[in-house]
Amino acid sequence: MNQHEAIRHLMKAHRSIRRFKDQTVSQAIIDDLIECAQWAPSSHNVQAYSIICIRNKDTKQKLRTLCGDQSYISECPVFFVFVMDFYRHSVISACQKEAFEINETENMLVGAVDTALVAENFLLAARSYGLGGVMIGGIRNEAEEVAKLLKLPPYTVPIMGMCVGYPDQAPEQKPRLLKPTIYHEEVYQFEGLTDNLSTYNQISEAYYLKRANSKKNTGWIKQMQAYFGKIRRAKLTKFINDQGFSLK
Repeated sequence: MNQHEAIRHLMKAHRSIRRFKDQTVSQAIIDDLIECAQWAPSSHNVQAYSIICIRNKDTKQKLRTLCGDQSYISECPVFFVFVMDFYRHSVISACQKEAFEINETENMLVGAVDTALVAENFLLAARSYGLGGVMIGGIRNEAEEVAKLLKLPPYTVPIMGMCVGYPDQAPEQKPRLLKPTIYHEEVYQFEGLTDNLSTYNQISEAYYLKRANSKKNTGWIKQMQAYFGKIRRAKLTKFINDQGFSLK
């Protein structure tokens, strides 16, 4: 396999890993993952993120509870929290006695995108070492408590967590939306959308029915109906405001 094929394979072989071997991840590898993550694109070179590495068992257990009791958070060798971080930018503005116009929706988007790109680079780099991982959106369930636990300063928001370790499972790959559903030429294409979603729904339903120990037995459409049919993380907006982001 040449370099081009290896990179494509790495990107196309993603699986969320939730069971890990009892094997530590070396600091040398973690240092390299951080360096790889830092080379993700960043709008205007703002670099609005920080990465917190957590090995302490008590801290992982507390985060497990705050994230909805996801057991793999406490069981993984090392857990990372990816934080949208404008605190250092506020320090720069204060030192220079310049205005700090953070309350623009654009800044929130820039910070969230920066953080997500860094996390993806980090996970891809980890997988190149034979590691596996799973991203944890539940880090936002109790964002205020997470911020207190990790001593986050103002102008920061935890965006996602990530369990990392050597895989102790090989789950089947979850199917993705059909290409015509997400790929458009020149303008947004509406033709065939309903049919393509129906086909994908059948594929996803078959996947969950086949997967061992699956708690889901419905296709993607019903899952999305359930997801968007209720208010989620209602406290998050207040926390973001309290952290200094009064969006305009």
